[in-house]
Amino acid sequence: MTAGPEGGSGSAVTGEGGDSGSAAETADEARLPRPQGSGAGAEAAADPGPRTGMFRSLAVRNYRLFAYGQVVSNTGTWMQRIAQDWLVLSLSGGSGVALGITTALQFLPMLLLGLWGGTLVDRMSKRRLLIATQAAMGLLALGLGALTVAGHVQVWHVYLFALGLGLVTVLDNPARQTFVEEMVGRRDLPNAVALNSASFQLGRVAGPAIAGLMIAAVGSGVVFLVNAVSFAGVIFGLARMRPAELHVTESVPRAKGQTREGLAYILGRRDLLLLLGMTALVQLFGANVQNQIALITKNEFQTGPASYGVAAAALAVGALTGALLAARREHPRLRVILAGAAVFGALQVVASLMPGYLGFVLVLFPMGVAFMTWTTSLNAHFQLSVDPTMRGRVMAIYMLFFLGTTPVGAPIVGVLADVFGPRTGLALGGAVSLVVVLAVAALLAQRMRLRLRLTPTRRPFVRVAPNPEPGRRSH
Repeated sequence: MTAGPEGGSGSAVTGEGGDSGSAAETADEARLPRPQGSGAGAEAAADPGPRTGMFRSLAVRNYRLFAYGQVVSNTGTWMQRIAQDWLVLSLSGGSGVALGITTALQFLPMLLLGLWGGTLVDRMSKRRLLIATQAAMGLLALGLGALTVAGHVQVWHVYLFALGLGLVTVLDNPARQTFVEEMVGRRDLPNAVALNSASFQLGRVAGPAIAGLMIAAVGSGVVFLVNAVSFAGVIFGLARMRPAELHVTESVPRAKGQTREGLAYILGRRDLLLLLGMTALVQLFGANVQNQIALITKNEFQTGPASYGVAAAALAVGALTGALLAARREHPRLRVILAGAAVFGALQVVASLMPGYLGFVLVLFPMGVAFMTWTTSLNAHFQLSVDPTMRGRVMAIYMLFFLGTTPVGAPIVGVLADVFGPRTGLALGGAVSLVVVLAVAALLAQRMRLRLRLTPTRRPFVRVAPNPEPGRRSH
C-alpha cells in the first residue's frame, strides 16, 4: 500500500460509518482510536491552549533537562554499539553468528522478563527508577571498557556484559517510555515521543561516526569508557527535575494477578493485537539492519570501521529526519504507521541489491526515515490509547514485541548471512516485513471497515451557479 502526499492524489484510507450514507473520512482525517483518559486529565482542561511548533515540548523545564541529557547519553550508547559490534567481529573472525548471539543476549531478558518489568514500573517512582537503571548501565560500560583496555577481553565477556545490559533494560525501557507523559502531560505526548526519538537518532548520527574514528585511533575499549561517562548527563538531568511539576500517575498498589491483568487488557483490544503482531514479525526478521550493515561493509565491500561508521550514520540521519517530521504531527495515523513499515521493508530489499558501497549508503537514508516514521507513530498511539494505570504493563508488552523478538531473529539472520551471505539476510528480512505489513493492512481494513480508494483525494470547494432567471430573487 502506498500513500500519496498530503493533499495530493494517491491511495486514501477512508472510514465507513455503521449507518448508510455517513460521510467518509479521508486519509488526512482518519486516525487510530481516540485516546482514553489520563491521570493528568484535569491538566488538559485547565490549560488555556496548546503549545505549537516542532520543539514545543522543550518549553517544559523537566523535559528539557531530560532531553539534553539524553542527547549526550545516546551519543555514547551508539558509540558503544558500534564498538561492541566491531569488537565481536574482530574477536570472532567476522562471524555473523557471534554478532547475532550478542544481540540476542542483549534483548533476551526483555523477551523473558518484560511483562514482570512493566508490572514493577507501574508500582514505582519512575524518576527514581531511571536514576538507578542509568547508573547501572554506566557501570556495565565501565567494566567492559576496563577489560578491553587491559587486553583481557574475550567474546564470552562481551556476551556477559550484553546480557547484563539486557537485564537492566527490562526496567529501564518501560520506565523511560511511561515517564514521558509525566514530564510533559498528555497533550504534548506525541511531540515529546517524537523528540525523544530525534534525540536518540541525533546520538545515532554522531555516535557511529565518532566511534569509527576512535576505534581506528585508540581501540574499542576507550569508546566503552567514554560511554560510561556519558550516562552522567541523564542522571544529572533526572536529579535536577522539579518533582512538583511532574504529571505523576498514581502508583498501582502491589497485588496478585497484575501481570495477568495487563495481558487481559491487551487481549481485549483487537486493534492493538494486530499492530503488535505486525511489530513482532517486522522486528523478528527486519530489525537486525545494524548487524547486516556491519557484515556487508566488512565482508562484502571489504571496508574498515570508518566506512561502517559512515554507513550507520547514514541510516541514523534518515531516522533523525523521520523523527523530526513526526514531531510536527499532532496525532498518530493508521496510514502513516502502515506505509512507513511497508516502505522500510521494501528499502531493505533495495539495499541488498546495491552493487557498490556508495549506492548502499544512499539507500540507508530513506530506510531510516521510513523506520522512524512508523515506530514513532506506533509508540505514541500505544501510550495515548490505554488506561494510565495500565501504561507500564502495556508499554512493557509493546517493548516485548518491539525488542523481545530481536534475540530470536538475530541468530537466524546471522546464520543466513554466514551460509548465503549478508545480502540474502537483509533481503529476506525486508521481504518478510513487506508481506506482513500488507497482510495486517488488509486485516485492519476488514476489521475496522476501512477501504482503500485509489482515486484523487477531493477537497471541499464552493461553486456559485448563475441564477437561471435573472432579475428574480430565489427564496
